[in-house]
Amino acid sequence: MKGNSVLLVLIFYSLFLFLGESRSSLTPQSENDNQVYIVYMGASHSTNGSLREDHAHILNTVLKRNEKALVHNYKHGFSGFAARLSKSEANSIAQQPGVVSVFPDPILKLHTTRSWDFLEMQTYAKLENMFSKSSPSSSDIVIGMLDTGIWPEAASFSDKGMGPIPPSWKGICMTSKDFNSSNCNRKIIGARYYADPDEYDDETENTVRDRNGHGTHTASTAAGNFVSGASYYDLAAGTAKGGSPESRLAIYKVCSPGCSGSGMLAAFDDAIYDGVDVLSLSIGPYSSSRPNLTTDPIAIGAFHAVERGIVVVCSAGNEGSERNTVINDAPWMLTVAATTIDRDLQSNIVLGSNKVIKGQAINFTPLSKSPHYPLVTGEAVKTTTADLAEARMCHPNSLDTNKVKGKIVICDGIDDGYTIYDKIKMAQEMGGLGLVHIIDQEGGEARNYDFPATVVRTRDAATILQYVNSTRLMDIHHQYKVPIWGWPSGWLGILEFAPPEVSGSIPFGANFGGLSPYRVCYGFKRAPASERWDWSPRISRFLDRIPSFQKKNIYI
Repeated sequence: MKGNSVLLVLIFYSLFLFLGESRSSLTPQSENDNQVYIVYMGASHSTNGSLREDHAHILNTVLKRNEKALVHNYKHGFSGFAARLSKSEANSIAQQPGVVSVFPDPILKLHTTRSWDFLEMQTYAKLENMFSKSSPSSSDIVIGMLDTGIWPEAASFSDKGMGPIPPSWKGICMTSKDFNSSNCNRKIIGARYYADPDEYDDETENTVRDRNGHGTHTASTAAGNFVSGASYYDLAAGTAKGGSPESRLAIYKVCSPGCSGSGMLAAFDDAIYDGVDVLSLSIGPYSSSRPNLTTDPIAIGAFHAVERGIVVVCSAGNEGSERNTVINDAPWMLTVAATTIDRDLQSNIVLGSNKVIKGQAINFTPLSKSPHYPLVTGEAVKTTTADLAEARMCHPNSLDTNKVKGKIVICDGIDDGYTIYDKIKMAQEMGGLGLVHIIDQEGGEARNYDFPATVVRTRDAATILQYVNSTRLMDIHHQYKVPIWGWPSGWLGILEFAPPEVSGSIPFGANFGGLSPYRVCYGFKRAPASERWDWSPRISRFLDRIPSFQKKNIYI
């Protein structure tokens, strides 16, 4: 792929896939109980899919004992297989020549319009003539998404203006009752799904169609086409587009809803054969239980993909910003953390003194801006028998219904096991008008609570509490639907397509989040050779595919 290459910008966000416990750790296993094991045998010696001799020998031995044991066979990018084995069989195979590792199949769990303008990493396409500035090779880059599938009817996946599918592409479009071959087009050029080994009869999940929403929004933000007039109830209005709208998409549904490591490896193997250029994964283990490199499906699959010239980009996790929480840090991956943006979505509090306190939420409240409403702390409306600390945090059965009714309640959420949703439900049932929730963490998400509620930080809450304690006129009103542009607050704002089953009646779902690494944003551009670091030949070849940074950006 030569010529003016596409600007390749990918984004990972909100929901992440997290490596959970293996199947064997969920239930005790005796020596004779069968479960799915992954047998990893290193590199494949063939490019035509033929098996290594030792691979074929071990696999045939397994199939002679149980012809239905095989779950996946890996033969394109690397050698190995996944099969139902007893613990004793797994231990025996692990001793065979050519076997690198044998380990239980891990189960993986599912843990905007402004973004690209802020990053100043736009492609050269324009809305009115979206591919006029692209060279013929620009749309030949294929981004493989290992995720929860896709909702192909979204406008983000229109192939308008795109040329023919690259002739080198070998991928397929798997069909099912709710996913036809016509759902693939010149944008979505490949679609595969991988059934959970223990859920063969679940027809609702044996499809590429996205039932969760995560795969759809990651795909649309990575390479979605231009969609004008996008907004979330008039918030974040603008033109939604992916980082590289002229790139192709290959979808590998590896979560349905659980995500097996054996399926992940099968997707890597197929993606290598299909001919993707980039693999994007919002997947990773918990930092406290990360596997070693020879038993980590992501590290193994990524290693062999990179070996074949594919760039593999993974999220750094969403457990930050504590130390030692970065995951997917194998040296052959591009591991990416979070960035911030110059947009803030506020639900502010205006005290009776006209002092404005910054709050964070997305509110569509029935409360009027002009009247004043009584503001009380949890302690002030507690029952006669309630513990003072529990009332301050608005715990169940700690507040007096008669005292809460018609008021906005301040609840302390610091180091509290009850969520803001628990407290909102209680306030609603008591006839409360609204809720102010105090937390001490930075970051987080601006959420729509379907109730007049907002979240404030401890530093801002001090002003509210001082006001409440210093005046008898304790009243408040809220400012709603106020997206603040150019506000240097460090909040992320991402608007992406969401399937109807996930988002309801609105075509786009909003994710407005903070500084946590699970809001991952990254971009690749090519620097002049004279300004590059001493990259390995493989990374240098990758950099040759992507355009130059603007001068004020740092070269990679």
